[in-house]
Amino acid sequence: MVTIQDVAKAAGVSAMTVSHVLNDHPHVRSETRARVLQAIADLDYRVNVAARNLRTGRTGTIGLAVPEVDRPYFGQLAAEIIAAAARHNLKVAIEQTGASREGELDALALSRNRLYDGLILSTVGLGPTDTDLLKVDYPIVILGERIFDGPVDHVAMPNVEGARAATAHLIERGCRHIALVDGGAQGEEVNVSSLRYTGYRQALDEAGITFDPRLVAPTARFTMEGGAAAARRLVDGEADVDGVFCVTDTVAIGVLRGLADRGVRVPGEVKVIGFDNIAEGAYTVPSLSSIDPDHSLMADTAVRFLARRIKEKGGKREVAREFVSHFTVVARESTAAG
Repeated sequence: MVTIQDVAKAAGVSAMTVSHVLNDHPHVRSETRARVLQAIADLDYRVNVAARNLRTGRTGTIGLAVPEVDRPYFGQLAAEIIAAAARHNLKVAIEQTGASREGELDALALSRNRLYDGLILSTVGLGPTDTDLLKVDYPIVILGERIFDGPVDHVAMPNVEGARAATAHLIERGCRHIALVDGGAQGEEVNVSSLRYTGYRQALDEAGITFDPRLVAPTARFTMEGGAAAARRLVDGEADVDGVFCVTDTVAIGVLRGLADRGVRVPGEVKVIGFDNIAEGAYTVPSLSSIDPDHSLMADTAVRFLARRIKEKGGKREVAREFVSHFTVVARESTAAG
């Protein structure tokens, strides 16, 4: 069996230098790296991953648990997480929770068995009453909604602030009968729908616009199909509509379709804005205005928090940290004036 010492001898370097090349250490000269890699290829050297993991107590892999992998937002988020993890020499294993509390609890319970060094969990089903369930003995970062006060690091969306800005943008463009297409959860439970509903209501109140409950169009799932159906209901209803704030861009793309089905011109008759600034929004017709929560910054912060927790494992733990991303209003054709 070829050893690291055999590779070092063939390349004319020390075993430490070979180790640095294998771990992608940045301070190895390019010609030295090339010589070591050639020796590895010539000798068909294979890293004994199991032995290295036992020695270091790490696998170099983190888990990312997201609600649904077939949603554009989560695909974009996963790509950002993978890029950020690579900067910390970490690989990412992705799993789907099905947007359910049970799926998220499974991700928490099984992460150690899957030999992740840590877990980034994008929550939808878990709520404030589940805080104690987050007290696990491995590094974890919660990503998404600002709903937890607890023992883990949290990278949060600017839900209320972003929704308020989206609605205010519609008001600035002349809208006075603004509908909300969301998940229909405005009760005691705190989640993405309730938080963005709060921001929507705040913007109406600040502008002196009377809230009309007929303009709230719930959709069971954040899908294009749900958005299209909600838009058709709004047009077919009794209340006037001249603006729509959608809880996500995926829903907003469906709303554009539903309005087109009813012959409603966007932005001429109704203006539409979404939330998340997914890449697809720039290519709809009309292009979709949105709230950009800076996915890259959120991903980089989540991975940085997790990497720090992994390094401090077994040592003195820092207090839980929270980061709320900033946002920008991205104005495109769907809210154009005139």
